[in-house]
Amino acid sequence: MAVLTEEQSMLKDQAHAWARDESPVTSFRQLRNSAAEKGYEDNTWAQVATMGWTGILIPEALGGSGMDYATFGVVLEETGRQLVASPLLASGLVGASALLLGNNEALSQQWLPRIADGSAIVTLAVDEGPHHAPDQVAVTATRSGEGFKLDGSKVFVLEGGSADAFVVAARTSGTAGEQAGITLFLVPSDTAGISVSTLKTADSRGYADLGFNGVEIGADAVLGEVDGGFTLLDALLDRARAGLAAEMLGTACEAFDRTLEYLKTREQFGQVIGSFQSLGHRAATLFMDMEFARSCIEAALRAIDAEDPEAPILCSLAKCKAGEFLHDMSNDMIQMHGGIGMTDEFDAGFYLKRARATEATFGGQSFHRRRYISHFGI
Repeated sequence: MAVLTEEQSMLKDQAHAWARDESPVTSFRQLRNSAAEKGYEDNTWAQVATMGWTGILIPEALGGSGMDYATFGVVLEETGRQLVASPLLASGLVGASALLLGNNEALSQQWLPRIADGSAIVTLAVDEGPHHAPDQVAVTATRSGEGFKLDGSKVFVLEGGSADAFVVAARTSGTAGEQAGITLFLVPSDTAGISVSTLKTADSRGYADLGFNGVEIGADAVLGEVDGGFTLLDALLDRARAGLAAEMLGTACEAFDRTLEYLKTREQFGQVIGSFQSLGHRAATLFMDMEFARSCIEAALRAIDAEDPEAPILCSLAKCKAGEFLHDMSNDMIQMHGGIGMTDEFDAGFYLKRARATEATFGGQSFHRRRYISHFGI
């Protein structure tokens, strides 16, 4: 584990205590049972914003605290432990990053202060099919007067039902499968021609499919360069992947801690089950996997902060290893708890469902293995 700065240690303690006391898994259970359409509670989101986490990356001049991605990862790990449902990752990290990287001063001035105080949610709309494929963008952005007209659809947009604006990857030239010809636009959600269909998913979080039917936007909505937006999109996605990997690590660590405690206290045949060699060996393997995943995630976040050219492959490594560990840990949490692990009254199912959703978001293990090895020309 990397040594935390004093500021990071304070944030970690704050996030740990708040998630445990104010938004534990029992609160998520209540959210699930209420079938909240947005996938989070307004009060939870207000508290997250009040603590300043929504502005971690945003400069002080625009209402934030101007910290880094490694610090953001510390907070996401702690919220991931308790399955805290909020747009923190989608807006505070991904939406803010799009504006910070997008080189559009007017849009930054307009939206970043609102992201920082939690009054606006900005999220990324990139995928158009069942699998993560950022170069397969087919939504068209055709020239229309002084601006552009958007047509097409996006699927599984994080916090899509509650977003105030979307960062939309669209094709201004070329065809699906080409990296050239992609442009990013910031599009307010109330723009005429946008349709939003909220989704009900296994992890009970906020997702939506979007439709764009002749959506008129100005040239001032462009983030980055027209036709040259894939580099920006790739950098943005890497930040999203590293942040999500940190959240996934927290989810898996909590599953590990709960399972380890069970192994230490559950008795069978007159002894605690943790003394059984097969279970002890499995727990040791999971611990090693946890520490390896942590090292990968911390390296990815630090690489982003240092603008290291190796950041893309480190982010793919982090997302892949976080996915592998969380996949195995969520399975073993149920397996090692036995019959009770299969019941809805026990929390293990929430961790399993969240694991499967986050594994696929921004690319699953197979996507990132391919991306990693392609970097070396294999």
